Parts: sequence; C-alpha cells; structure tokens
Amino acid sequence: MKTTMIALGLGAMALSLAACGGKGDDKLGSQVEAAADNRADALEAAADNLEDRAEAVRENGERQNEAIDDADVNAAAMSDEQKAALVNGSSKLR
Repeated sequence: MKTTMIALGLGAMALSLAACGGKGDDKLGSQVEAAADNRADALEAAADNLEDRAEAVRENGERQNEAIDDADVNAAAMSDEQKAALVNGSSKLR
C-alpha cells in the first residue's frame, strides 16, 4: 500500500513537471508581454499628450474669439487673407 501511494505521488509530481513544458517558453512569453505593455504605455502617454495639445488649441481659439469680439473688429474691412490668417491660427488679434 505504501509503495502504491509513493508511486502515485511520484507520478503526480512527474506529471505536474511535464505540464510546465520546461522549454523556457514561460520566460519568453513574459518578455513578449512586458514589451507589449511598454509599447501600450508609450501609446497612452502619446495620446495624453495629444489630448493636452488639443485642449490648448481649443482654449486658444476661445481666447481669440473673445479678443475679436472685445475689439469689435470690422470684418467687412478685412481682406480675405487677413480673415484666413485668423481662422487658421497663423495670425492672432493683439
């Protein structure tokens, strides 16, 4: 009976070790996953940066709108080039 129990115990241990594979794939898999996580983190950081830049552009547009309204600009007296420069952001109302 003891011999049978020992044999079953050894068999169970051997089976569990065989299930691990023992081919180093766990380490490689972990490295692949870590590299993917690093790339994903970099993408998220870039997205956060773009979001901050987009918000700054919106705020600048709002400030320019208020400056134009406060200055009571005569848009009819402006050339198309001057209007386009204000609209595309290459010029600002001072």
